[in-house]
Amino acid sequence: MKHLIVGIDPGKTAAIACLDLDGNVAKLATGRFVGLEWFVDTLKETGLPVVVACDKRRPDSLVEKLAAIFDAVLFVPQTDISVMKKKDLTAHRFANPHERDALAAAATAYNAYAGKLRQAERIGREKGAEVEMVKAMVIKKYSVHEAISSRSAGRRFVRGMRG
Repeated sequence: MKHLIVGIDPGKTAAIACLDLDGNVAKLATGRFVGLEWFVDTLKETGLPVVVACDKRRPDSLVEKLAAIFDAVLFVPQTDISVMKKKDLTAHRFANPHERDALAAAATAYNAYAGKLRQAERIGREKGAEVEMVKAMVIKKYSVHEAISSRSAGRRFVRGMRG
């Protein structure tokens, strides 16, 4: 299953942006008058969230619930992301402002982890480890070496969603 960094824009018109652990867009979707179930179903179809992010300093309760459901890291920016910054982050790869906001949240979270993800990839490849799993575990606060050497931690980690 593909591990994801997910940006959420809740509201009457809601959006979700999923990036893989290389920073590539895996999914962008918008829904009107949708709830938690829509987000959960969309994510289940796309992959396993390792990070759930928002564009506001104070996360909406829906964002917090999604992070908890998937046992994902909740990423919140230090300050609200400005519209200008959102446009810079997304390079106009969105259909509407809701997707822009979700994509900007995901991109901000990805950028916060990018250095560690590159390190995990380099060392993981050198050691012949499953790189995507190592990257996902590093986001979850395992050291690169723990992620590579800990088979039991990897098995516990893949369960992913609370039941």
